[in-house]
Amino acid sequence: MATCLLTSTLIWHLIQSTLALNENSHHQTPQSPAHGGDPGVTRCGEYSNQVLANGRCKIIATLPHQDGHRCPDMFRCTDEVMYWLHENQERKTEILELRELISELQEELRNHRHRLRVLEQQPEEDNYNSTVMHRVHSLEIWARESSTLQRLQANAIHDIQTQVRNLSLLVNSRNSSCPVPAALRAQQLANSAEADLCHTDCSNLYYDGIRTSGAYTLLPSSGGNPTEVFCDMDTEGGGWTIIQRRQDGSVNFNRTWKEYKEGFGEVDGEFWLGNEKIHKMTRGGGYSLRIDLEDWSGQQKYALYREFSIEDETNDYRLHVSGPSGTAEDSFAWYHNRKSFSTPESGNLCAEISHGGWWYHECFYANLNGVYYLGGRYVKDRRTMGPDGVVWYSWKNTDYYSLKKVSMMIRPRTFRAHVSP
Repeated sequence: MATCLLTSTLIWHLIQSTLALNENSHHQTPQSPAHGGDPGVTRCGEYSNQVLANGRCKIIATLPHQDGHRCPDMFRCTDEVMYWLHENQERKTEILELRELISELQEELRNHRHRLRVLEQQPEEDNYNSTVMHRVHSLEIWARESSTLQRLQANAIHDIQTQVRNLSLLVNSRNSSCPVPAALRAQQLANSAEADLCHTDCSNLYYDGIRTSGAYTLLPSSGGNPTEVFCDMDTEGGGWTIIQRRQDGSVNFNRTWKEYKEGFGEVDGEFWLGNEKIHKMTRGGGYSLRIDLEDWSGQQKYALYREFSIEDETNDYRLHVSGPSGTAEDSFAWYHNRKSFSTPESGNLCAEISHGGWWYHECFYANLNGVYYLGGRYVKDRRTMGPDGVVWYSWKNTDYYSLKKVSMMIRPRTFRAHVSP
């Protein structure tokens, strides 16, 4: 603004000079121009070539062209004003750029300080994280080991409970149900052949250290006469009491009610243990049944039933069997469960035409006490009615195939085999 005021003063002086020159021109007389000028022509000033027009002289000034900036009102900026204005703008631009640069540097400095603090704290955090990860890994290992130990412990507890229960039954049977004189007990300890006298089934013998299959004498826990049985100590861990066996057709199974009640045959060959004995063994529940089958080509299958028991004679030794599994498809539980036992002379037509004692039901899908036919497939005489062989229908899909070998055996569901006595 000060530069513009200076320039205005200069212009004012120029205007004053112009006015003075005009006043002088009114009093001048025409003169011949200096240096040979045209006489009779009035000119503006001694050194001017400008001709007086209308009694006035013009002052013409040429100023450089200015872009952009103009002074207030009618005044133009001079070169010097424009120069300083331009310099001032450049300084302002530089100051702004410096401010932005300073801001960026300050931000970068803050970031560096933050990174420095992070780097200073990093080792401690790494150590902490490493410690935490190590503890988590250790806890995972401990949890897996604890789970394994718990499973082993549960199995051991279950095994011990089973042994305690069996020992309790054994002690009770020996103390209350086994009227064996002291002299005979001493003889039993010395004679292993008599040491089985007070066991109630083959699983008791197994837990008492007897691991060889064979014929043994048992005494039912409810009392009664000693019973000779055959114990299977090899199949699926052992401890099985065999209640029926067919293997060569040497024993006739077309028997009376009384014979099926008391049992018949030889325990080391073909036999039926007896419905009354089977009832006394299983009446408390908790017994499983296994049926082994073999055809005439040597193929073998088995059916396992989780639940097996029969009622007393008053209820016709009614069958309770369920929970089938094994390699042979079920032909027994689904059709014969909850059926009464019958024999040929008892008035049951199925028992009569099937020539055996069984839990018949219009008439059978399994008939393991039927007629023993050699060679497997058999043909009936026209004078006889229906099939009557040793049949397991679901294996051969026919009633006219008689199996070569069958056996039925029972043991407590809680039985657990031991590696050593």
